[in-house]
Amino acid sequence: MHWAKPAYLYLLLAIPVIIGFLIWRARVRARDLERFGNPALISALSGSVSPGRRRLKACLWILGASLAVIALAQPQWGAKPTRIERKGVDIVIVLDVSHSMLAQDIKPSRLDKAKREIGKLIEMLSGDRIALVPFAGTAFTLCPLTLDYNAARMFLESITPAIVPEAGTAIADALRAGMENFDPGERKYKVMILLTDGEDHGRGKEDDPLALAEEAAKQRIVIYTIGIGSTQGTPIPIEDKNGEIQYKRDRDGELVMTLLDQESLQKIALATQGKYYHVSAGEIELDKIYRELSRMEKKKFEEEYHIEYEDRFQWPLGLAVLCIFLEAIIPWRTRTRKRGER
Repeated sequence: MHWAKPAYLYLLLAIPVIIGFLIWRARVRARDLERFGNPALISALSGSVSPGRRRLKACLWILGASLAVIALAQPQWGAKPTRIERKGVDIVIVLDVSHSMLAQDIKPSRLDKAKREIGKLIEMLSGDRIALVPFAGTAFTLCPLTLDYNAARMFLESITPAIVPEAGTAIADALRAGMENFDPGERKYKVMILLTDGEDHGRGKEDDPLALAEEAAKQRIVIYTIGIGSTQGTPIPIEDKNGEIQYKRDRDGELVMTLLDQESLQKIALATQGKYYHVSAGEIELDKIYRELSRMEKKKFEEEYHIEYEDRFQWPLGLAVLCIFLEAIIPWRTRTRKRGER
């Protein structure tokens, strides 16, 4: 026998306590009656009360309660194997964690908002593998492709700007690190989602994000880009030693502004037949991307057999109802014959 919710069986430990309480109450009642008056007189007055029926009603009530607890635990038997196939696509989330993502033009901050929306995306996934790649001046894979969504959420919560010590916004490095998670031999089922709020700080020709996007397109990787923040520029918040927020300045004391390069992000998405979304103060468009993913062709990741048990809680539940019904209709007293009746 298998139990779907075995924790409810601990309620059965209360049954001996209830039995002990009923026995104690019966003894207290007997002592009270003895103190009330003459035992023979009391017995004559209460002669129609059946001690046997009283005990039977108590037993039915206890049995009904026990069966109800067993029904709550959902006993199951009659197992049968069921084949389960996991199908989905590979999704790599590439997330900008530079200090500019701490700006609060999107509440509570750009980074917190992005993490919250990524968490919602993970909750919607079913069968898709997911990876996390944080980046700033460089990039690395924090969570490789996995079907373990709980592990992915734990890695997501650990992401802060401090996780990538090198400052900047190296989008080419981010794309390169993201591409390393895919199987080059596969020609489909591959999606990358790039979330950033800044312009690229690449240092050379090999750091050209568009060239990396074209290479991704050759590997049939579809890239969705999400630009977070203002195209006019936003100051970069920096927390000082006292925990107070200052804003980053250059050597001349001028505020350093982070600018969103929408045109480059649009080109990256277009090169791979993906889409670009801009987020200013509203919702990050991951739900729209998820709808796009749900229409994509899926690949089979794994196949396993799952044992399913048939619920049999109906039997103890039916017996519990029967016991409680019988306890309710059985009277305490026996029928006494009136004088003249035969």
